[in-house]
Amino acid sequence: MESRSCVNGYPRAACVILTHAVCIIFTILITVLSRPGSSLFSWHPFLMTLACSFFMTEAILLFSPHGSLMRTYPHKSKGRVHWMLQCACLLCAALGLAAIYYNKHRNGKAHFTSWHGVTGLVTICVVALQCSAAVPLIYPSLAKGWSLARLKRYHATAGLLAHLLGSGSLFLGVCSTWFVASVSGLAWYLAALCPALCGLAIMDQVTNAYMAKRRLQS
Repeated sequence: MESRSCVNGYPRAACVILTHAVCIIFTILITVLSRPGSSLFSWHPFLMTLACSFFMTEAILLFSPHGSLMRTYPHKSKGRVHWMLQCACLLCAALGLAAIYYNKHRNGKAHFTSWHGVTGLVTICVVALQCSAAVPLIYPSLAKGWSLARLKRYHATAGLLAHLLGSGSLFLGVCSTWFVASVSGLAWYLAALCPALCGLAIMDQVTNAYMAKRRLQS
Protein backbone atom coordinates (compact mmCIF):
# COMPACT_ATOMS: atom_id res chain seq x y z
CA MET A 1 0.00 0.00 0.00
CA GLU A 2 2.82 2.39 0.88
CA SER A 3 4.66 1.74 -2.40
CA ARG A 4 1.39 2.18 -4.31
CA SER A 5 0.76 5.56 -2.66
CA CYS A 6 4.31 6.62 -3.57
CA VAL A 7 3.78 5.61 -7.20
CA ASN A 8 0.43 7.43 -7.31
CA GLY A 9 2.08 10.48 -5.75
CA TYR A 10 4.64 10.94 -8.54
CA PRO A 11 2.10 12.08 -11.20
CA ARG A 12 0.48 14.44 -8.67
CA ALA A 13 3.87 15.88 -7.71
CA ALA A 14 4.66 16.42 -11.40
CA CYS A 15 1.25 18.09 -11.84
CA VAL A 16 1.92 20.48 -8.93
CA ILE A 17 5.39 21.37 -10.27
CA LEU A 18 3.83 22.01 -13.69
CA THR A 19 1.17 24.22 -12.08
CA HIS A 20 3.88 26.27 -10.31
CA ALA A 21 5.66 26.71 -13.64
CA VAL A 22 2.51 27.54 -15.61
CA CYS A 23 1.25 30.23 -13.23
CA ILE A 24 4.70 31.89 -13.17
CA ILE A 25 5.23 31.71 -16.96
CA PHE A 26 1.72 33.06 -17.65
CA THR A 27 2.29 35.96 -15.25
CA ILE A 28 5.61 36.77 -16.91
CA LEU A 29 3.98 36.60 -20.36
CA ILE A 30 1.26 39.09 -19.40
CA THR A 31 3.84 41.35 -17.74
CA VAL A 32 5.94 41.45 -20.94
CA LEU A 33 2.88 42.07 -23.15
CA SER A 34 1.26 44.72 -20.94
CA ARG A 35 4.47 46.59 -20.02
CA PRO A 36 3.09 47.94 -16.71
CA GLY A 37 3.53 51.68 -16.42
CA SER A 38 3.42 52.30 -20.16
CA SER A 39 -0.23 53.37 -19.85
CA LEU A 40 -3.04 53.39 -17.31
CA PHE A 41 -4.62 50.35 -18.95
CA SER A 42 -1.34 48.40 -18.76
CA TRP A 43 -1.74 48.09 -14.98
CA HIS A 44 -5.02 46.19 -15.35
CA PRO A 45 -3.83 42.97 -17.05
CA PHE A 46 -0.60 42.99 -15.06
CA LEU A 47 -2.21 43.37 -11.62
CA MET A 48 -5.14 41.05 -12.29
CA THR A 49 -2.84 38.31 -13.61
CA LEU A 50 -0.48 38.77 -10.66
CA ALA A 51 -3.49 38.41 -8.36
CA CYS A 52 -5.40 35.51 -9.93
CA SER A 53 -2.66 33.55 -11.68
CA PHE A 54 0.22 33.92 -9.22
CA PHE A 55 -0.84 34.91 -5.70
CA MET A 56 -4.13 32.98 -5.58
CA THR A 57 -2.71 29.82 -7.14
CA GLU A 58 0.42 29.79 -4.99
CA ALA A 59 -1.65 30.46 -1.86
CA ILE A 60 -3.68 27.27 -2.44
CA LEU A 61 -0.68 25.19 -3.55
CA LEU A 62 0.86 25.82 -0.11
CA PHE A 63 -1.48 23.08 1.18
CA SER A 64 -0.59 20.57 -1.54
CA PRO A 65 0.83 17.37 -0.01
CA HIS A 66 2.83 16.75 -3.19
CA GLY A 67 4.56 20.02 -4.07
CA SER A 68 4.07 22.70 -1.42
CA LEU A 69 6.86 25.26 -1.09
CA MET A 70 6.26 25.02 2.70
CA ARG A 71 5.94 21.26 2.94
CA THR A 72 8.03 20.96 6.13
CA TYR A 73 6.26 23.81 7.93
CA PRO A 74 3.37 23.28 10.37
CA HIS A 75 -0.20 23.76 9.12
CA LYS A 76 -0.60 26.92 11.24
CA SER A 77 2.34 28.61 9.49
CA LYS A 78 0.98 27.59 6.09
CA GLY A 79 -2.39 29.06 7.04
CA ARG A 80 -0.90 32.45 7.92
CA VAL A 81 1.20 32.65 4.75
CA HIS A 82 -1.83 31.49 2.74
CA TRP A 83 -3.90 34.35 4.20
CA MET A 84 -1.14 36.90 3.48
CA LEU A 85 -0.89 35.75 -0.14
CA GLN A 86 -4.67 35.98 -0.49
CA CYS A 87 -4.61 39.50 0.93
CA ALA A 88 -1.90 40.37 -1.62
CA CYS A 89 -4.17 38.85 -4.27
CA LEU A 90 -7.08 41.01 -3.11
CA LEU A 91 -4.95 44.17 -3.06
CA CYS A 92 -3.60 43.59 -6.59
CA ALA A 93 -7.04 42.70 -7.92
CA ALA A 94 -8.60 45.81 -6.35
CA LEU A 95 -5.88 48.03 -7.85
CA GLY A 96 -6.33 46.30 -11.22
CA LEU A 97 -10.07 46.94 -11.04
CA ALA A 98 -9.48 50.59 -10.11
CA ALA A 99 -7.11 51.01 -13.08
CA ILE A 100 -9.57 49.67 -15.67
CA TYR A 101 -12.51 51.48 -14.07
CA TYR A 102 -10.78 54.85 -14.18
CA ASN A 103 -9.41 54.17 -17.67
CA LYS A 104 -12.92 53.47 -19.00
CA HIS A 105 -14.33 56.47 -17.13
CA ARG A 106 -11.66 58.71 -18.66
CA ASN A 107 -12.44 57.39 -22.15
CA GLY A 108 -16.23 57.59 -21.71
CA LYS A 109 -16.79 53.83 -21.97
CA ALA A 110 -19.44 51.79 -20.14
CA HIS A 111 -18.40 49.57 -17.23
CA PHE A 112 -18.91 45.79 -16.80
CA THR A 113 -20.49 45.23 -20.20
CA SER A 114 -18.62 41.96 -20.91
CA TRP A 115 -18.49 38.56 -19.23
CA HIS A 116 -14.80 39.21 -18.56
CA GLY A 117 -15.60 42.35 -16.57
CA VAL A 118 -18.51 40.81 -14.64
CA THR A 119 -16.54 37.65 -13.81
CA GLY A 120 -13.59 39.73 -12.62
CA LEU A 121 -15.81 41.83 -10.36
CA VAL A 122 -17.49 38.75 -8.85
CA THR A 123 -14.05 37.18 -8.29
CA ILE A 124 -12.85 40.21 -6.33
CA CYS A 125 -16.01 40.17 -4.17
CA VAL A 126 -15.60 36.45 -3.40
CA VAL A 127 -11.90 36.88 -2.56
CA ALA A 128 -12.74 39.79 -0.25
CA LEU A 129 -15.29 37.62 1.58
CA GLN A 130 -12.77 34.77 1.75
CA CYS A 131 -10.09 36.99 3.32
CA SER A 132 -12.58 38.22 5.92
CA ALA A 133 -14.00 34.76 6.64
CA ALA A 134 -10.49 33.33 7.11
CA VAL A 135 -9.79 35.45 10.20
CA PRO A 136 -11.63 33.04 12.60
CA LEU A 137 -9.59 30.17 11.12
CA ILE A 138 -6.35 31.99 11.94
CA TYR A 139 -7.64 33.04 15.37
CA PRO A 140 -9.91 30.18 16.53
CA SER A 141 -11.00 32.13 19.62
CA LEU A 142 -13.13 34.27 17.28
CA ALA A 143 -15.04 31.20 16.07
CA LYS A 144 -16.97 30.59 19.30
CA GLY A 145 -20.06 28.51 18.69
CA TRP A 146 -18.86 27.37 15.27
CA SER A 147 -17.28 24.07 14.25
CA LEU A 148 -13.77 24.76 12.93
CA ALA A 149 -13.93 21.64 10.75
CA ARG A 150 -17.14 22.90 9.14
CA LEU A 151 -15.72 26.42 8.70
CA LYS A 152 -12.62 24.97 7.01
CA ARG A 153 -14.82 22.93 4.67
CA TYR A 154 -16.88 26.01 3.73
CA HIS A 155 -13.70 28.05 3.30
CA ALA A 156 -12.11 25.44 1.01
CA THR A 157 -15.28 25.20 -1.11
CA ALA A 158 -15.58 28.98 -1.46
CA GLY A 159 -11.84 29.20 -2.15
CA LEU A 160 -12.16 26.71 -4.98
CA LEU A 161 -15.05 28.75 -6.38
CA ALA A 162 -12.95 31.93 -6.15
CA HIS A 163 -10.05 30.31 -7.99
CA LEU A 164 -12.29 28.92 -10.73
CA LEU A 165 -13.86 32.37 -11.15
CA GLY A 166 -10.40 33.93 -11.32
CA SER A 167 -9.24 31.35 -13.86
CA GLY A 168 -12.39 31.96 -15.89
CA SER A 169 -11.79 35.71 -15.82
CA LEU A 170 -8.20 35.21 -17.01
CA PHE A 171 -9.37 32.91 -19.80
CA LEU A 172 -11.92 35.50 -20.92
CA GLY A 173 -9.14 38.10 -20.78
CA VAL A 174 -7.10 35.94 -23.16
CA CYS A 175 -10.09 36.15 -25.53
CA SER A 176 -10.15 39.96 -25.32
CA THR A 177 -9.38 42.24 -28.25
CA TRP A 178 -6.19 43.48 -26.55
CA PHE A 179 -4.71 40.02 -26.07
CA VAL A 180 -5.79 38.64 -29.48
CA ALA A 181 -4.11 41.65 -31.13
CA SER A 182 -0.88 40.82 -29.27
CA VAL A 183 -0.80 37.01 -29.47
CA SER A 184 -2.07 34.71 -32.22
CA GLY A 185 -1.72 31.19 -33.59
CA LEU A 186 -0.31 28.38 -31.45
CA ALA A 187 0.96 30.84 -28.83
CA TRP A 188 -2.62 31.98 -28.18
CA TYR A 189 -3.83 28.41 -27.60
CA LEU A 190 -0.94 27.73 -25.24
CA ALA A 191 -1.71 30.93 -23.32
CA ALA A 192 -5.41 30.02 -23.11
CA LEU A 193 -4.44 26.64 -21.64
CA CYS A 194 -2.58 28.24 -18.72
CA PRO A 195 -5.56 29.42 -16.61
CA ALA A 196 -7.48 26.26 -17.55
CA LEU A 197 -4.67 23.98 -16.36
CA CYS A 198 -4.23 25.92 -13.12
CA GLY A 199 -7.97 25.76 -12.44
CA LEU A 200 -8.08 22.00 -13.03
CA ALA A 201 -5.01 21.42 -10.83
CA ILE A 202 -6.49 23.38 -7.93
CA MET A 203 -9.84 21.62 -8.33
CA ASP A 204 -8.07 18.26 -8.18
CA GLN A 205 -6.13 19.27 -5.05
CA VAL A 206 -9.13 20.55 -3.10
CA THR A 207 -11.55 17.76 -4.04
CA ASN A 208 -8.99 15.03 -3.36
CA ALA A 209 -8.08 16.53 0.03
CA TYR A 210 -11.69 16.37 1.23
CA MET A 211 -12.36 13.00 -0.37
CA ALA A 212 -9.36 11.61 1.54
CA LYS A 213 -10.75 13.02 4.79
CA ARG A 214 -14.11 11.38 4.13
CA ARG A 215 -12.43 8.02 3.50
CA LEU A 216 -10.57 8.31 6.80
CA GLN A 217 -13.76 9.18 8.66
CA SER A 218 -15.78 6.33 7.13
